[in-house]
Amino acid sequence: MKITIAMIKELRAATSAGVLEAKKALEKSGGDYDKAVDILREKGAARAAKRSDRSANEGLIEMYTHPGDRLGVMLELNCETDFVARTEEYKALAHNLALHIAAMSPQYLTREDVPQEALDREVEVLKSQALADGKPAAIVEKIVAGRISKYYGEICLLEQPFIRDDSITINEMLLDAIRRTGENIIIRRFARYELGEEI
Repeated sequence: MKITIAMIKELRAATSAGVLEAKKALEKSGGDYDKAVDILREKGAARAAKRSDRSANEGLIEMYTHPGDRLGVMLELNCETDFVARTEEYKALAHNLALHIAAMSPQYLTREDVPQEALDREVEVLKSQALADGKPAAIVEKIVAGRISKYYGEICLLEQPFIRDDSITINEMLLDAIRRTGENIIIRRFARYELGEEI
């Protein structure tokens, strides 16, 4: 399939990839737009991994208060330079993350942050449920492993699907921002407050 300039422009508009990157991704995917996007995402992830060891001490604190003032979020989003932290794209990313946290109420940033006792308790509950449903003991472990993965997706911010586009996770959204800015970007910490909740 012939790769046209219009195809390259469309892919660049969606991904902010360079002209040559977009052209190569389209050639590699045989002109398939969705596959080309995936190829560019994978490349972005590889680049992001190279940048992950770079220091990210700049950034901003984003505060979001839900209408009615009964719910609020505070988020620290770090990057490498003050220049990137002042861009509208970076501020929009921070706002979208705070909005997502308000809506989805993640408890932890990553699966590594989940306390072992909470994980053990969840595994026991899931095993009991699977056995109560009459599942054979031989496949209970596989069922529990699948459900634990889903559990992480519910409680860990980086694994949650983004509320405005559930085809990408928060981690993929960060990797895309890293690819676009060329800097390491990390969520340092966040807190979600809801009026009247148990402390």
